[in-house]
Amino acid sequence: MKLTGAAIKGASASTTLLLLFYASGAATSLAAALLIGGKLFEAMKQSFGAGEWIRRVLGVLVLAGVAAIVLGLDTGLLTRLSLTRTTGVEQSLLEKVGLGRKTENTTVAGSNLPTEGTMPELNGAVEWLNSPPLTRAQLRGKVVLVDFWTYSCINCLRALPYTNAWAAKYKDAGLVVIGVHAPEFAFEKVPANVKQAVKDLSVTYPVALDNNLAIWQAFKNQYWPAHYFIDVQGRIRHHHFGEGDYDQSERVIQQLLREAGRSDIPGGIVDPRAQGVQAAAAPLDSAISPETYVGYGRGANFASGAPHPDKAAMYDTPYPLQPDQWALSGRWIIGEESSSLAAAGGKITFRFHARDLHLVLGLGADNKSVRFKVTLDGQPPGDAHGMDTDAGGNGTITSQRLYQLVRGKASGDHTFTIQFLDPGLQAFAFTFG
Repeated sequence: MKLTGAAIKGASASTTLLLLFYASGAATSLAAALLIGGKLFEAMKQSFGAGEWIRRVLGVLVLAGVAAIVLGLDTGLLTRLSLTRTTGVEQSLLEKVGLGRKTENTTVAGSNLPTEGTMPELNGAVEWLNSPPLTRAQLRGKVVLVDFWTYSCINCLRALPYTNAWAAKYKDAGLVVIGVHAPEFAFEKVPANVKQAVKDLSVTYPVALDNNLAIWQAFKNQYWPAHYFIDVQGRIRHHHFGEGDYDQSERVIQQLLREAGRSDIPGGIVDPRAQGVQAAAAPLDSAISPETYVGYGRGANFASGAPHPDKAAMYDTPYPLQPDQWALSGRWIIGEESSSLAAAGGKITFRFHARDLHLVLGLGADNKSVRFKVTLDGQPPGDAHGMDTDAGGNGTITSQRLYQLVRGKASGDHTFTIQFLDPGLQAFAFTFG
């Protein structure tokens, strides 16, 4: 559920314009701050006179601002201010400037669900799992749910129990669920990795491996996860981006089945009560730490000095870290997509604010497992350990996937550290919940 989805298609006029809008938003915020500051200054002059003390106070504030930038306090603050769940706002902006997914919104007689367009062909998948390749013609006469996901995306993983439940509940009533696996990282393009994830996650419906994002682009999709609801005539009637609104989505399925003339539609609403990494997200917290990439391509808030791209180098962790900053200790190779540990004993430290902490991790070229140890605020995690660690903070990387390392920590800022006892691993991205 990220604007990153719009950028993975590569450099283009659309992505460039999107970044310009992002930059414009930041500039607008700064301009507003300057305007408010100017008005405040004028009011102070009128009330108290422009005395020497005002100039001194402003001088101190300027110096404090410079110090905040040097220490990275500004990035932490701006990150927190911008971290509300803005999927709807993002999509609205994209559509207004012509970069989003355009919909027809043609009224359908007797229904409150409009037609948003025609389902495109499902061409371009490198492989299909659980099914031979499916076509639009084969799906005619069925209600179809197309789910764009990728197996290391925390938002996708938390939505997946609902997709699984709907597939099972409405299969005999005429629903076909199709998962379109659209990878973000290179290891998610490896069919064997996806096959294992599909097995581990108990996904039994058809999955198209969209490694080249052909289906993604045909749908003009920009988010993980994204659900598209298609009627028996092949028309897209509804879509939902990101987590949540599961009750509404299920009612859309039921309505499309009713419109198709089905009388054997199961009632009620599913409640998967998922556990572990698939458990529902924590209540909305505007201060939650942002998704953070551990590579120079999209990395931010790195506190260990300037990176040495694609070269082995020693890094140190400065203390204390500021909120949402992360750092490396030991000998690492920082690549565009991930950071790889070049010698045993290396650490990653993150000052985070969230209930849960996840880290996408992978193995090195030798494919050997890697042991690790996690601490929270310098102590073993205890009851706050995730499903991939024990109370002592011990765990092992055995495959390329998302690892839940902290679960249910009390609110507030905490310092997370993971030390790797063996070399060879790759760290890709932190996500929180």
